[in-house]
Amino acid sequence: MSTVLKHRATIIILTLSVLLVVAGCGVKIKYSFTGASIPVEAKTISVATFQNRASIVRLELSQELTDALIDMCRAQTNLGMVASGGDLSFEGEITDYKTQPLTVSGDEQAATNRFSITVKVRYVNSFNTDNSYEQSFTRYQDYDSGFNLSDVEAGLTEEIVKMLVEDIFNRAFVNW
Repeated sequence: MSTVLKHRATIIILTLSVLLVVAGCGVKIKYSFTGASIPVEAKTISVATFQNRASIVRLELSQELTDALIDMCRAQTNLGMVASGGDLSFEGEITDYKTQPLTVSGDEQAATNRFSITVKVRYVNSFNTDNSYEQSFTRYQDYDSGFNLSDVEAGLTEEIVKMLVEDIFNRAFVNW
């Protein structure tokens, strides 16, 4: 047998050995093509409606955020969606919704404003409580102060909700 073939055989054997050792250790997790790690035992997921407890309440925001998280869970996992009591579950509330001046121009007027939304999330993994969490997530978008918030609010909110949902999902399933 040539040296090259012996070297390749050794690499293959070592690789297979490492894979077998890793596969035999710890909690069983299934991985999706999206990179999400989900306990093998998990069959269902639930997302409770996020209540809006911010001092400024935009009526549609609660449903938009909840629906976006449900859509992400459906698209990125193959778990069954249930109304409550899922093997994995999300609940929470919108705790802040605000705009504030970010930079001031020479005439002491705001040149840029920052629009931000904060969401407090409780995620429960009934199979591995170490992966459960309670955490606040904040995302923002800056906009030119020449615009009224009402002129840009819908578009900014849509972008912020996308970022928040990615953060919530990644914290639960990609373990960042």
